[in-house]
Amino acid sequence: MATHTQTTTRTQEDTGYETSKFALGVGISMAALVGLWGMTCLISALANVGTVNVLKNYFVAISG
Repeated sequence: MATHTQTTTRTQEDTGYETSKFALGVGISMAALVGLWGMTCLISALANVGTVNVLKNYFVAISG
C-alpha cells in the first residue's frame, strides 16, 4: 500500500497594500505631470518676456 501526499500552495495578497501601492503610483505620476507642466510654462514665459520681466513680475506677485 502506497501513501500519496498532495501539497497545495495558496497565494494570499493583501488588498489594502495593493490599493495603497496603486494610489501612491497614481499620485507620483500626477505630481510628475504637474511638475512638467510647470516647467513648460516657466520656459515659455522666459522665452516670451525674458528673465528680468519674469523675475520682476514674480516678486510683484509675491509681495502683492
